[in-house]
Amino acid sequence: MARKNENEYLLKAINAFKRKILVISPDFNILAINNDSNQTCENDIIGKSCYHALYGRTSHCLNCPAVVVLKTKKPAMMHRKALTNTDKTLCLYSYPIFSGDNIDSLVVLDFDFPALEELEDRLKRSNAFLRNLILSSVDGVIAADMKGKLLIFNYSAEEISGYKVEEDMHKLNIRDVYPDSGAREVMKKLRSDDYGGKGKLKSYIVDVLGKNGERIPISLNASIVYEEDREVATIGFFHDMRETLRMKKELEKAQIQILQSEKMASLGKLAAGVAHQLNNPLSSITLFTQLVLEEYKLEEKARDDLTRIYKEAQRCRDTVKELLEFARQTRQEMRPHDINSAILRTVFLLENQTLFHNIEIEKDLSPSLPEVYGDIQQLNHIFMNIILNAADAMEGKGELTIKSYKPLQSDTVIIEISDTGPGIPQNILPHIFEPFFTTKEEGKGTGLGLSLVYSMIDNHKGRIYAKSQPGKGTTFVIELPTAKLDEEGTVN
Repeated sequence: MARKNENEYLLKAINAFKRKILVISPDFNILAINNDSNQTCENDIIGKSCYHALYGRTSHCLNCPAVVVLKTKKPAMMHRKALTNTDKTLCLYSYPIFSGDNIDSLVVLDFDFPALEELEDRLKRSNAFLRNLILSSVDGVIAADMKGKLLIFNYSAEEISGYKVEEDMHKLNIRDVYPDSGAREVMKKLRSDDYGGKGKLKSYIVDVLGKNGERIPISLNASIVYEEDREVATIGFFHDMRETLRMKKELEKAQIQILQSEKMASLGKLAAGVAHQLNNPLSSITLFTQLVLEEYKLEEKARDDLTRIYKEAQRCRDTVKELLEFARQTRQEMRPHDINSAILRTVFLLENQTLFHNIEIEKDLSPSLPEVYGDIQQLNHIFMNIILNAADAMEGKGELTIKSYKPLQSDTVIIEISDTGPGIPQNILPHIFEPFFTTKEEGKGTGLGLSLVYSMIDNHKGRIYAKSQPGKGTTFVIELPTAKLDEEGTVN
């Protein structure tokens, strides 16, 4: 009795459903239909083919799920994309009823499940969000299948590499992203246990190849994507290291400059101490020589000798005076300076050194130059370094020319220091201001001099560059901004 009631309720529920539920034979004849579906009369269509009775067709409907069920013996759903605007409401879902191993009949429904639609929409929204998340990442994201075909290439990867997704992704392979055999090396490390665990690679510094051929240093975090135990893809997150390395280099230059400044300050203190010790005996020499010349009648030759002693002592005093001025300052002090005076002071200290005995120094300094706003100690160091480099390049023999002038319609003063040395090869010229770059033998140069000069001139908001031809010497050109006064007379 209970079983009969259950069947009655089940039939009532099926008949009360407002959408069609059909049971058809394997040859598409209707065996049963729920009573209330579209007010269709059950007795009129039983035994007739479903496609003719319901839709007036002469053969089964296009994309009929029942056809798929008969082939696969599994439930099937017609995808909504198969429908067109002119289609009537067709059967959307079908599943088989078996008798043993054979299909006895099929159930056909003209509705799909709203829950599936909702899941599909949620999946689409989730995929769209994930795609936007990857595309908007500040780091480059590149994924590829195991043949190297690109699957993901986000906007940051475009910025780093110069490739464009729309133009290049379809023809770009992951092997094109890495120079040489870089892709093979990355895969080798991914399959190792030594770089973050098997299938992972953490903070690996490697170069990638830009579209223009530039090697770009990156920090790579990568992993292999598995399906069960099978490798199906790789994904990598690229962090551009160019700015980080540039800042590191700037920091190293600053540290070197601080060390060099401390060294210069120590040498300056030492030079000042020696100069003060020399001043007293030099003063005595000049004083007593002058007294002898004034108070005693001497032979002409003796007077000539004493006069020479007096002049040489005076020259020593002038040298000591300039050395004291050169070494006087130990802290940076920016103020207006006569650039010609700074050049002449440096030349005065150097021209009598042994290295310059066979070097002819020609000075072509424009008079009445506007003052330059700067630190005199750094300016002296700049000129001394370049002049010493020139003398060293000429191996103590040649011509050194120093020019200063102000171009018309310009707020800069230009200093040119030229030598007649062997010149600088064109492949080396772009690197001469880099820290630690030197062409001298080991132990004869640190490669810091010109990099510090470059840094000091940059600190003065100026510019330095070199012009050279092999066999025709080198000219260093320094451009420094002139000191400007505001309406109140203050330098800015």
